[in-house]
Formats: sequence, structure tokens, C-alpha cells
Amino acid sequence: GNDLRERGLKSAAEPVVDTAFTGVEGELGITAACRLTGRSRATHYRRLNPPAAREAKPRPTPPSALNADERAAVLELVNAGEYAELPPAQIWARELDAGRYHCSISTMYRILRENGQSGERRRQATHPAKTVPELVATAPSQVFTWDITKLAGPRKGIWYHAYVVIDIFSRHVVGHTVEKAESAERAEELIRETIDRNGLTPETVHADRGTSMTSKKVSQLLIDLGVTRSHSRPKVSNDNPYSESQFKTTKYVADYPERFDSLAHAREWFDAFTAYYNHEHRHSGIGFHTPASVHFGTADEIRDQRAVTLAEAYAQHPERFGRRPRPPEIPQTAWINDPAKRREPAPQAS
Repeated sequence: GNDLRERGLKSAAEPVVDTAFTGVEGELGITAACRLTGRSRATHYRRLNPPAAREAKPRPTPPSALNADERAAVLELVNAGEYAELPPAQIWARELDAGRYHCSISTMYRILRENGQSGERRRQATHPAKTVPELVATAPSQVFTWDITKLAGPRKGIWYHAYVVIDIFSRHVVGHTVEKAESAERAEELIRETIDRNGLTPETVHADRGTSMTSKKVSQLLIDLGVTRSHSRPKVSNDNPYSESQFKTTKYVADYPERFDSLAHAREWFDAFTAYYNHEHRHSGIGFHTPASVHFGTADEIRDQRAVTLAEAYAQHPERFGRRPRPPEIPQTAWINDPAKRREPAPQAS
């Protein structure tokens, strides 16, 4: 640090020294002027007669250098199909194991650099398109959405996995299972069983981007059935609102266990909860009807009966109502990302 500061001070002082040297040189002579200003006489004379600039000679080609044909052969080798994504050190070692030596590892790097190929050779990961999924259902069995949530097991580190498939129009849980682990095989089986049991094939099945959701087995099943696949954007939970909402309802119910004693306990509890959710839980998003009522077409009849009850209550005590009461409407559409209402959500932290 001190050396650098001293060099900087000297560089800044040189114009001042030059001026002082020029002022006294004529009167005192070169030797005295050098002594007085602290300048080396050798430096002074070298500046008066600078050496002639020498032409840079081309670096001679070392006898060990590869010729043009050999360099072209090495370039072709490193770009061959089996080696195109490998670094030179890997290629060098594999060729050596096969009994072939072409050049050193550093020479391979030099040849790549000279040909503008010194960057990353491996294929880079491509991120999924962040297209906003826009799905609408106007009746049951048009759009299914599914997801997997973890259930705490009997001890720390033990988890069970609940798979749940929901019809977004009716909110009806059309398929579910609890397993020891998440797997594409079980996901494919559940979706197949759900569609068979439902009796109607949905137009679209939506999910997030988990490994089971994007697996080849599930994708191939949906292709075979002619079902459109839809996926959430990365790290945007709002793209799968029906599954997220159903999981919250599940885990906030009063008798939800802090831990499940066993896989059998988890399955038994989830079976009972699903029956309650489908047939007893009045869902605010479907006019406070049960999912089963909307899914199987009895909701209109129930709404008519509600209207009769409210009309009788109004007739008996109209003063108790600000206006004539009507039962809640049953929405005629269910959207994932309605373009008329959508606001872009901020991606969540992973």
C-alpha cells in the first residue's frame, strides 16, 4: 500500500520536477540540476535519446505445435455428438482410455477459444413458459384440478401424502388417496380411477409443476384420454386456487390431527373428512350448497326450496327484512385466472 502511494506521489510530482529541472539546467548544468531536483542522470539522458522502437517479431511456432489439419481434427473431435457437451478434460481422458492421444488438455482449450467456443458447452436448463393458465368451467366434469399435500406422521420426519382431485365447478372431491410417498405411478392410477368412476372425461386437468404432476406417466395418460393438460406458473400458488383452498379447509377443521398415528389412521380420517366435505360442508363459492349437490344436479331444487322458506319468513315478518330475501345464486362459471378480473400475483419465494 505504501509503495503504491509513493508511486502515485512521484507520478503527480513529475511535471513539477520537469519544470524545476528546466529552470535551473541552463544556469547550473545537467549534473547540478539532477542533484538538486533528485533526477537520475541516466533517466535524463535516456529521455533525450530514447531508443528506437523495435519491431515486434512474430512468435516462432514451437516444433511441438499441431499443424492446421491436426487442429481441425481436434476441433471436429470435441464437437462430435458424444463429446459436444463435455469439457476438454473429460474428452482427453476418454480418448486416452480408448488408446488415442491427440493433444494436451490446454491445447484443446486453446483451439476452442480460437474458434469462439470457450463458453459453457453443456446444454443449459430451460425454464417452463410462464403462460398464465386461463380455464373456465360452465358445468361439472369439465375441468379437474389436483394437488398433493403432506400430512404429519407419528414421528418427526415421517410424512404421508394426500392426493386430492377436485372438480372446479362443483368443488366436489372426485378422487383422493393417502400414500406413504409421492409417486408418478400412484398419481396416474388415481387420475385413471377418478375419471372412470366419474363417468365423464374432463376436458382439462390442471395441476402445479410438481414432479408427479409433470411426469411422463400422467402426461401420457391424459394424452391417451384426449384431455388437455394445464399447469400453474412456477412459484405462483394462485394458479391452483381450488386445491389450495380445499387443503386449507381440510387442515383448519376442528378435529384435524396434529399427527396421524399411522397410514391407516390417515386414510380413515381422510375418507371421513372427504365424505363430510362433499355431502355436508356448505361451500360459500357455490351459493352455500354442498359440492355433491352441485355436482349431481340437485342444487337448483334445493335453491327453490330455500326460496319458499325465505318467502314464508318474509310474509310473516316483512319488517325484519330490508328487502325481499332471496337465496344465494349458484355461479354459472368457475374460473382459474378470469382475464376480466385477473391481477398479476407476485411470485412467491421458494
